[in-house]
Amino acid sequence: MTLPENAIEARGLVKVYPATKTTPEMRALKGVDLAVPRGSIFGLLGPNGAGKSTFINILSGMTRKTAGTVSIWGRDIDHRPRDARAAIGVVPQEIAADVFFTPRESLDVQAGLYGVPKAERRTDELLAAMGLADKADAYVRQLSGGMKRRLMVAKAMVHNPPVLVLDEPTAGVDVELRRQLWAYVEQLNHLGVTVVLTTHYLEEAEALCDTIAIVNRGEVVACESTRDLLRRLDRRAVVVTPETPLAAPPDLTPFEAKLRGNGDLVVTFKPRDAGVEQVLNAVRAAGVQIKDLRTEDPDLEDVFVSLTSGEPLGV
Repeated sequence: MTLPENAIEARGLVKVYPATKTTPEMRALKGVDLAVPRGSIFGLLGPNGAGKSTFINILSGMTRKTAGTVSIWGRDIDHRPRDARAAIGVVPQEIAADVFFTPRESLDVQAGLYGVPKAERRTDELLAAMGLADKADAYVRQLSGGMKRRLMVAKAMVHNPPVLVLDEPTAGVDVELRRQLWAYVEQLNHLGVTVVLTTHYLEEAEALCDTIAIVNRGEVVACESTRDLLRRLDRRAVVVTPETPLAAPPDLTPFEAKLRGNGDLVVTFKPRDAGVEQVLNAVRAAGVQIKDLRTEDPDLEDVFVSLTSGEPLGV
């Protein structure tokens, strides 16, 4: 069997929620075109209400699309719905687990729903991978919030899907558990699982994702490699630690100067228009004695804010 080039493909995807007596018609997705490369860790980012959850709910079969086409692992969700669902595991934002089951029972029931034969179930393997082996026979209601979220990841993997969708999986999870979860996700990815991730922790997306799409108001405003996306912001900063604390930032026109709470002077410039030496000359000309300095490149948060605020990149 030939593997598909893209794990997920959406073309002209539209979702319209009809008007009700109390709410107007809402177009949650406005002709979204999106391709998730096979084997990637793909970030799907955007502000609240951007359409991310609607997109994921269409993939999982929880929401019906209004128009367009979607395929998962080469299987059209209209023509081969059961095969498409079998190719994807979804970890929703909300924790949904029967509190009267044990983790082992939860995974066995989930595997049964997917028709996984008992001899092929990986219950103990998944519990161990999620750090839940010692809680396998405890009731789910006895688990902490972080443990329940890890159980949700295990449930999404019981049928060994080639595509895993994680919708805000680390919300409310402490730093150590977050690291454990991402270590497992990276391990799955190395084994060939395609991962789609939504998160509000932009540093996570920047560190983990090969490709990032940014959605805003139901439209894809950017979709490219993480490296290329960061390069689109034509801006750098020189951070100067003055010998003597400054009461206010000096006028360094045409550069933008701001003071941080720790007293550092941050001077922003466009590399296409100026260089670090020109910035330093302007700082010295303003009478600022330099104790220390460093440069900073833009991060994903800068790109995200620029794209979703409507401001042009590089401003």
